Amino acid sequence: MKSRSVILFTLLRLAFFLVPLGIMMLFPAFWGMWWLAVLFAALIGLSLSIIFLQKPRGEMSEGIYNRQKRRTKVTEREVDEDIEDQANEALTDEGPGEEDSVDR
Repeated sequence: MKSRSVILFTLLRLAFFLVPLGIMMLFPAFWGMWWLAVLFAALIGLSLSIIFLQKPRGEMSEGIYNRQKRRTKVTEREVDEDIEDQANEALTDEGPGEEDSVDR
């Protein structure tokens, strides 16, 4: 995950919250009800981040996906090989012993 995309996304989200909060706190109507200004600023910040931060959010999620994929390091081919190995081991364990006992 690129640290640049994480830092950029975080700073922009903070700016989208703090700027509307600062503007609303300039109005005397919100001085007594600061919690309402915080609520409105959170809603405005969420809306702006959904609209304008699609690219940084996509880069972050892609980075998280790639990091998780590198951490597991299991491919479909490796899974198939493991299944085939288990099937071959099961056949070799059961195979010759049972056939000899049935024929006699």
